Amino acid sequence: MLKISLIILLASGFIITAAQDKPAYRIFNSEGKEITYNNMLKSLSGADIVFFGELHDDPIAHWLELEVTKSLFSQKEKNLVLGAEMFEADNQLLIDEYLKGTYDAAKFEAEVKLWKNYKTDYKPLVEFAKTNKLRFIATNVPRRYASVVNKSGFTALDTLAEEAKRYIAPLPFPYDPEVKCYKDMMSMGGMGGAQSHVSENFPKAQAVKDATMAHFINRNWDKGKTFIHYNGSYHSHNYEGILWYLKKFNPGMKFATIETVQQKDIEKLDKENLGAADFIIAIPSSMTRTY
Repeated sequence: MLKISLIILLASGFIITAAQDKPAYRIFNSEGKEITYNNMLKSLSGADIVFFGELHDDPIAHWLELEVTKSLFSQKEKNLVLGAEMFEADNQLLIDEYLKGTYDAAKFEAEVKLWKNYKTDYKPLVEFAKTNKLRFIATNVPRRYASVVNKSGFTALDTLAEEAKRYIAPLPFPYDPEVKCYKDMMSMGGMGGAQSHVSENFPKAQAVKDATMAHFINRNWDKGKTFIHYNGSYHSHNYEGILWYLKKFNPGMKFATIETVQQKDIEKLDKENLGAADFIIAIPSSMTRTY
């Protein structure tokens, strides 16, 4: 935990040091009991797939992603595989070449499709994989194909070239509009929560991302390995999204999920965050953002 010592200098010349506990995060289990980092790690190390559901602009979430990865590597070594929503499947060759040292970071970063906070938030993970000769899997569907689904539905994917379909979960993949995460997207008018008309294709565009990420996780996992996947919290919230598909693709897998949430007070877990994941990391809502 991060702590701040408050030093007060009085007019009399005496210095009073008051230890004021200001944790940057607290970890809770699904039932809301506070636990230690090491206890969480013990559970994560026994999973086939670890989902780290992040808040994309939260620096504590990104720092903990790296720390959890380091901790798992200390136990798993070469049996650890990394993967992320933030990289699209058609960039896998570029990632593989960079990790092998084919060219330098400047050339890699100029060609691969990167999120705007790559250098501060995701580059440390990629560089960790490179340094330790670990695989890093680009799991997400190319965004252009998610846009196709958002505009015209799943059937539009059938019209794509066979080469394009290599970067999407095998068609046809299942879809249930009654799954809560997809149903909620319709009722709340989109991810931003504004009440507006939303096409029934909007949650389908989310589903093609979830299905594709599940597909590439499953394809790149082998028995005895641990695959840690970094994604926005909504993609693994309440064990839905990616997990809903992965359970269908490979029902025998063991999962562990982490979700990061913001709360005004992190002394205890807010009621609405109970049960969202195996481990919920509560971060003060006053925390600074990376963008």
